[in-house]
Amino acid sequence: MTEPYEIFGMPQERGILVVVDHASNHVPPDIDLGIDPALLEDHIAYDIGVANIARYMAESPGYLSILGTVSRLVVDLNRYPDEDGVVPKHSDGVEIPGNIIDQSEKAARLDRFFHPYHDRVAALIRDLDPVLTLFLHSFTPKLRTDHADVRPWQVGVLYNEYDVASRLAIQLLEQEELVVGDQQPYSGKDLHATMKRQAEDIGKPYTEIEIRQDMVSEETGQRRFAEILLRTCDKMRTGLA
Repeated sequence: MTEPYEIFGMPQERGILVVVDHASNHVPPDIDLGIDPALLEDHIAYDIGVANIARYMAESPGYLSILGTVSRLVVDLNRYPDEDGVVPKHSDGVEIPGNIIDQSEKAARLDRFFHPYHDRVAALIRDLDPVLTLFLHSFTPKLRTDHADVRPWQVGVLYNEYDVASRLAIQLLEQEELVVGDQQPYSGKDLHATMKRQAEDIGKPYTEIEIRQDMVSEETGQRRFAEILLRTCDKMRTGLA
């Protein structure tokens, strides 16, 4: 049976926690989504590249990473449990017929994956009191349903009401000579379930960073961005102290 999360690194109080909702494209064998298996390598299935970035970051002292272990097509961990999209019926123009399920089946998926994952994230934040929680995602350069939506940013920084850490992250990432999107390619005020419930609502410092997937699809790019984010977060730790 698939565990709902993986944890990498050594727990440390007042460290930095990296949370990756969409780390995996795994679909448990007892769940049939009814889609072409090739789509599991597509951005609709997971956030390409970020799992390894989070693992590399967790090799550094003071960093801990927690990764979701099932595809966002099985259950989307960056949603509220009562949202329709928590078990998506479609994504970027692709229908997911295996997700047309009744309420009892939906509840079973949430009990199996969603709630244990979020309970563990909440426990880590409560017990370790991180100086910063980094919610890490990646984004596709172009949506299949909107060919005009070309995304030139190399990284995006998202936030909701609390913006102190994110403003600092934008400055530091621009110093890395990256093209940085402030609330791009979409706004953290629109898509913010995990960062809001796990950090903002309880007054904990956070930022959400999204990396363009074509830059981190291979190991070289993943290691490069792990180093960039380590430098950035180390400086943020000092700036937020």
